[in-house]
Amino acid sequence: MSDIANALGPLFLLILLGAGLGWARFPGGDFWPRLERFIYYLLFPAMLVATLATADVSQVPVIRLGVTLLGTMTLMGAGLWLMRRRLQLAPAAFTSAFQGVVRFNTYVGVAGATALHGAAGTTVAAVAVALMVPVANILCVLAFIASGTLGSASLGRSAMALLRNPLILACLLGIALNLGGIGLPGWSFEAIGLLGNAALPLGLVAVGVALRPQALWRSGKAFWLSSGLKLIATPLVVAALAWAVGLHGADRDVALLFAALPTATSAYILARQLGGDAELMAAVITGQTLLAMVTLPLLLHTFGVS
Repeated sequence: MSDIANALGPLFLLILLGAGLGWARFPGGDFWPRLERFIYYLLFPAMLVATLATADVSQVPVIRLGVTLLGTMTLMGAGLWLMRRRLQLAPAAFTSAFQGVVRFNTYVGVAGATALHGAAGTTVAAVAVALMVPVANILCVLAFIASGTLGSASLGRSAMALLRNPLILACLLGIALNLGGIGLPGWSFEAIGLLGNAALPLGLVAVGVALRPQALWRSGKAFWLSSGLKLIATPLVVAALAWAVGLHGADRDVALLFAALPTATSAYILARQLGGDAELMAAVITGQTLLAMVTLPLLLHTFGVS
């Protein structure tokens, strides 16, 4: 347990630092929204390209990892959709609960994988991101469509946003450079690597800045439902599928880590754009992130992650 706490503790401290900076409104103005865009559109994609373009991806059991992670994501999303009438949630609230279960915080996931397993963990995490980001976005947009909160104009914007998603494009570029045997020639390796190195610490601070503790006052049933399914049920399903397909070692550890992550802070933007309950989404993001500081180390310890 101490090893896991030592690996994840610094990540949570950076998130709490961000929460403190956000509360203090430092440095003020629109600094944090602009920085978050800078991280999302440049630094984090640089990290994914640097990792995927040069890593020995053949060492990652992509099919077994995909079956475990995408299978779990699909099962949890489908199960929640089938339960929607019994839950008696308003359509907008349901979409926020759905995002709370399906989406995941990539910054915490990649940083945690690196802290637990070094470069090998980073490679597995990059492959996980390449697999999960497109599927998570498609499932969430489908939930908005099926719930009736999304107009036809918004549908077109969502499709274009998915095609232009910088994380998806970065993964495709990194994989193409790897498979083509090009890699990152010359100074590009060091330059892109330096950009990528800045992504995780700044991303974690930005996660903390995005937290909205005041939103927790109106969280209600939808918050506890999505948090229980995301932080407890999802890792249990991943553990079962990982065992069934023979996923083990660092690959299984990273899969469990990604399963137990809180939802993504970008879910708030999607809720606001596509007719979801944005305030509830802020509560889910904040509450899950705070709860994960306790549940994530405990779950990883329970499943023997080292």
